Amino acid sequence: QVQLVESGGGLVQAGGSLTLSCAASGRTFSSYAMGWFRQAPGKEREFVAAISRSGATTNYADSVKGRFTISRDNAKNTVYVQMNSLKPEETAVYYCAAAYRPTTQSTTMSNPNYWGQGTQVTVSS
Repeated sequence: QVQLVESGGGLVQAGGSLTLSCAASGRTFSSYAMGWFRQAPGKEREFVAAISRSGATTNYADSVKGRFTISRDNAKNTVYVQMNSLKPEETAVYYCAAAYRPTTQSTTMSNPNYWGQGTQVTVSS
C-alpha cells in the first residue's frame, strides 16, 4: 500500500511559478513511475507529467513542455513538479499518481495504482 500526499498548491498570478510536492509512504517508492495529473472544473482529468522509477526519463503533456519540470528524490520518497509561466486556464486540482512499473525507464501512467487527494492550484489573471 502506498499513500500519496500532495502539498504546495495555492494562489498565484498569471506568469508566476509554483512547486508541488508529493510525499509517498512505504519502502517501495522507487518501484513506481510517478506522475502528475490535473482536473479543472467541469473537465476530465488530464495528464501533466511523468517520471520513471530512476528519474532518468520524463514525459510531459504538450501544453506544459518547456514550462513544467518533474523530478523525484527516491531517498525522500518525494516527487515534485516545478511549474513556471502559469496560465489562468491551468487552474485545477493537481493530483499525484503512482504506477507500478517493472522497467526502470517507463513513464507510462495508464491505470495508476495509487492517487493522492489532490491540491488546488489557482492562477489569477
